[in-house]
Amino acid sequence: MGDVIQFKKKTAWEKHKGKSLCRDGFHKWQVVTERKFDVKQGKLVTEYRCQHCGKTKTKLL
Repeated sequence: MGDVIQFKKKTAWEKHKGKSLCRDGFHKWQVVTERKFDVKQGKLVTEYRCQHCGKTKTKLL
C-alpha cells in the first residue's frame, strides 16, 4: 500500500478565486487614452481598461 496524503482545506479566497464579475462579462471600464487618432481607419479611438482584471478594449468614434 502507498502512503496516505492529507489534503488541506481550501481557504475562502482560494474557493472564490476567478469568480468575479469580470468572468461573467461585467467589467468596470476606465478610460486609458482618450481621442487617439487611428491613421489607417481615419477615426478617433478611445481605449478602455478594466479596473479589476486589466482587459482592454477600443472604441471607434
